[in-house]
Amino acid sequence: MPVNLKTLFKKKEKGEKITIVSTYDYWSAKLCDEVGIDCILVGDSLGTVIKGEKHTLSVTLEEVIYHTKCVMRGVKEAFVIADMPFMSYQVSLEKAVENCGRVIKETGANAVKLEGGEEIAEIVYRLRSIGIPVVGHIGFTPQSINVFGKPAVVGKRAEEAEKLRRDFKALEDAGAFMIVLESVPTSLTKELWEKSRSIVIGIGAGKFTDGQVLVFHDIVGLFEDFKPKFVRRYLEGAKLIKEALKNFKQDVLSGKFPSEEESYG
Repeated sequence: MPVNLKTLFKKKEKGEKITIVSTYDYWSAKLCDEVGIDCILVGDSLGTVIKGEKHTLSVTLEEVIYHTKCVMRGVKEAFVIADMPFMSYQVSLEKAVENCGRVIKETGANAVKLEGGEEIAEIVYRLRSIGIPVVGHIGFTPQSINVFGKPAVVGKRAEEAEKLRRDFKALEDAGAFMIVLESVPTSLTKELWEKSRSIVIGIGAGKFTDGQVLVFHDIVGLFEDFKPKFVRRYLEGAKLIKEALKNFKQDVLSGKFPSEEESYG
């Protein structure tokens, strides 16, 4: 059965953890779906993972739509969330509604994700009121990299922790059904989670959450440019692939490929 909002909240109520994988194409989405991953996030992390950029700021609305369409073709049951890119929702309330509506309408995704807290609460409320489910994202927010300077833990200082509390409450009150906490101290995550009405998802925020999200290419070891502390690699995929490519090259150079069995008579 396809995963929906009721399914996800039932998991929260039962204390069953929710799994989310961020990925960007048909084949990886299909693999996630086939093993029962609950949600797939088409993240703007495609800027670094797919495009090879230093950050996510260059990702366009058209690119998110394109990659979300690819993901949707590989999914039968997972709940798909599309990440709204930088400046696709910050310009005005009207533009935010228009762009989020376009993503849902053109891709068939189940929800959108926005970065920010109090400052986007009105947008979240408007989207929710017209039937667009919203995922919030606070803590370290990659679209604010020019403010942070570099990836950092957010919430260690008292003023940061208090801002996160206000942001979390603002998003919940506005109707965000899910809130992602990125690079937040475990103790603060636990505090927010224990009082939460929304589904709380962690990435570098400790285990006191309703679930976890990681990038597909990190999980299987395909992305080697950098490895955040919170990433666990379950496969050294890049090493395996490079070994296969070396073997292919050697077989071509030595004349072992193609063989008679791999040729037409």
